[in-house]
Amino acid sequence: QVQVVESGGGLVQPGGSLTLSCSASGTSFRIVAMGWYRQAPGKERELVATISSGGTTNYADSVKGRFTISRDNAKNTLYLQMSSLKPDDTAVYYCNVRVALLGEHWGRGTQVIVSS
Repeated sequence: QVQVVESGGGLVQPGGSLTLSCSASGTSFRIVAMGWYRQAPGKERELVATISSGGTTNYADSVKGRFTISRDNAKNTLYLQMSSLKPDDTAVYYCNVRVALLGEHWGRGTQVIVSS
């Protein structure tokens, strides 16, 4: 079993920055890919950004140029650097970890609120 825990959410003003972290832990597992998703009130969960074990990244059009996804393979940790935040970025942000032979694992999410 793999445990996934997000951190770093909070309240930030429009135009501000915030960095989210996601830590994956467990016994004898190999991470294939990791990603961030978000779900705003009344909306479906949507992809924000993903990164493969080799470092290939993919971003939603709405965050390109503002968000940067990165990972530390040695620490099984994922990051999301968010800048130029907008009220539309307000959502619960979830970390997704795809593990070889074990499938996808989700964290419980961390709330991001962009408001003045």
